Amino acid sequence: MNTSETKATLSFSDGSPSVDMPIYKGTIGPDVIDIRKLYGQTGKFTYDPGFMSTASCNSSITYIDGDKGELLYRGYPIEQLAENCDFLETCFLLLNGELPNAEQKEKFTDTVTKHTMIHEQMNFFFRGFRRDAHPMSVLVGTVGALASFYHDSLDINDPEQREISAIRLIAKLPTLVAMAYKYSVGQPFMYPRNDLSYSANFMHMMFANPCEEYKVNDVLVRALDRILILHADHEQNASTSTVRLAGSSGANPFACIAAGIACLWGPAHGGANEAALTMLKEIGSVENIPAFIEKVKDKNSGVKLMGFGHRVYKNFDPRAKLMRETCHEVLNELGLQEDPLFKLAMELEKIALNDEYFVSRKLYPNVDFYSGIVQSALGIPVSLFTGIFAMARTIGWIAQWNEMIADPEQKIGRPRQLFVGSPRRDVPSIDKR
Repeated sequence: MNTSETKATLSFSDGSPSVDMPIYKGTIGPDVIDIRKLYGQTGKFTYDPGFMSTASCNSSITYIDGDKGELLYRGYPIEQLAENCDFLETCFLLLNGELPNAEQKEKFTDTVTKHTMIHEQMNFFFRGFRRDAHPMSVLVGTVGALASFYHDSLDINDPEQREISAIRLIAKLPTLVAMAYKYSVGQPFMYPRNDLSYSANFMHMMFANPCEEYKVNDVLVRALDRILILHADHEQNASTSTVRLAGSSGANPFACIAAGIACLWGPAHGGANEAALTMLKEIGSVENIPAFIEKVKDKNSGVKLMGFGHRVYKNFDPRAKLMRETCHEVLNELGLQEDPLFKLAMELEKIALNDEYFVSRKLYPNVDFYSGIVQSALGIPVSLFTGIFAMARTIGWIAQWNEMIADPEQKIGRPRQLFVGSPRRDVPSIDKR
């Protein structure tokens, strides 16, 4: 973070003296104005609901340029990582800042693989949940409960213990997500296997059962791996900011990740791919698309197009192009091109890419549209989509948390407010109220 020679001068029309504030330049992206001394010098705060114009930290992990449609993990474009790396290589990169060499990759993969089992006592936790509990509810509870079992890695000021907690969280999330699914369908839990890759192991824990061997399909495993890479981190979004805010109090990493999962559960954040698939099911068939499109174009209808456009990416979502390729690969591999739901999705995609209404508004299919279709094709139930998202994003959360703990400028989060309630008043006696 470099201070530029120029400063920002804030002047006031009420006669208060103007103040100069430093401007910092990042490696890439907009400059930031340092307003930390604003209150001390002026007695005033800034007002920024949703923190849309506020940099809450400095970070060297992920960079997004929404206008260019660019997403970089540690400087590497997401397209190159998704094409050339697997998920655990991406995890190593996000945690350590550089891609692993062959020896580092082997060691890291081996370490994560050997931490995928959870404490046997955790099995009893699941009995306390109803069978129809939402998987995200189960994850919030079980991830938070991990802190009860791993007292040896809760000292957040010890870098080695932080690393152990990071490994445990990356390794155990797939196991917990698969257990949440198995519990909901009344099937026995499947233990992780050390001879399988990260994504293959998850597919095995999800879909195998003790009665017959589960055959791992490399195309489907690669599709899942790509979903995980594309969702691994996304800068200072709501759930990542939640993890950082929880972590700023000194809370243990398991509690912080549980807080991130709770935030991700919200439909405006992690539920977008679930909403996209629900929309497809509501449309019903290809014949109903024209009527649906007309409703979308009618502002008074209240009908929304889910899985199209993006709040940050103004032209296109770089993850969507990669997910589109994966989507078509999976549908071809499973012979699902003629399945009514997937046929409908592809027809809607075609219209959105060609209809002037969508093109002019840059309402392109986004990563949630395609990942919902892919997960459905893989046999993952809609209620578990956000759980898969949490599994992917855990590495981003833990990397951001780790960076924050090591940052000497980090303070406990304490946003300010513009108070608009009643001024001071005295409590009247009960007969005068």
